[in-house]
Amino acid sequence: MEKVAIVLLNYNGAEILPKFLPSVVQWSVPYKIYLADNGSDDLSLDYVKKNFPAINIIALSENFGFCGGYNRALKTIESEYYILLNTDVEVAEGWVTPLLNLIERDANTAAVQPKILSWKNKNHFEYAGAAGGCLDLLAYPFCRGRIFDTLEADEGQYNEEAEIFWSSGACMMIRASAFFKAGGFDEYFFAHMEEIDLCWTLKSMGMSVRYCPNSLVWHLGAGTLATTNPKKIFLNFRNGMLLLIKHFPFAQLFWKLPLRWALDWLALFRFLAMGQALNAGAILKAHIDIIQNIGKWFKYRHEVKSHTIQVPGLYRRLIVLDYFVYKKLKYSDLRH
Repeated sequence: MEKVAIVLLNYNGAEILPKFLPSVVQWSVPYKIYLADNGSDDLSLDYVKKNFPAINIIALSENFGFCGGYNRALKTIESEYYILLNTDVEVAEGWVTPLLNLIERDANTAAVQPKILSWKNKNHFEYAGAAGGCLDLLAYPFCRGRIFDTLEADEGQYNEEAEIFWSSGACMMIRASAFFKAGGFDEYFFAHMEEIDLCWTLKSMGMSVRYCPNSLVWHLGAGTLATTNPKKIFLNFRNGMLLLIKHFPFAQLFWKLPLRWALDWLALFRFLAMGQALNAGAILKAHIDIIQNIGKWFKYRHEVKSHTIQVPGLYRRLIVLDYFVYKKLKYSDLRH
């Protein structure tokens, strides 16, 4: 069995791979690198085979999404730890060792995230993960170093190890035994917020998720889907609602679901005011999907039973209120 397997999930990454894969290959010795391909129909696999023949390719028959792609690929790799790495991430020299040291320090640590900075603006934190993920009372995600669209400069304010609520799927080291014990990624999510769901499950099982500031990567972000792509907006709003339904105690859903619903509609009207009808329609589509499948979601909630365990680490306020009304734009401004 391997110690660490670095696994990248690719879908039509012919333009992205030449920019980012070289740093991964250069700075990941002696660990094996795997490229799980989600049924790409471009020339990305030809590029990898020609330029990096040592990379192990796992060819999947179709696009199973982030969740299904990783679930299928990881079952074929025998390793003590996996590093799940997006194809649009540049890594720094020595990036693996701090992650490994931290996760091995405590057998209860299930997953670890590095410091994730922006590839476009390298002295600022990146949207998807920053210095570790947080979650508020309505399952709105935010990060240490990023609240909504406000990205902090990296001034050393997050240079200490910390317990976090969720680790970014852009770059996550996870204990293989914990991944499979938690059931892997929930394929209902397909893509987006699946790592939050997984980390929530891990924490409900009594495990820990931590942030490692001594490991550094730079993430481009939106390498597969642009931030304003209606499909991404649909998945984010639909999956945010699924997080609520799946994990919170039933009694809390009587007020949390309507409030989350109302705030989503405020976002919908904001998109309309900005002339972004397709993005507004994506939110409406997400809500219609929830309504049409509400019976399935609640039956599914009964089956998973993750909501029966209260998980520490939730931000006990509404991040929407703190950010948009009270103008608390940085993580350090929040009352913890």
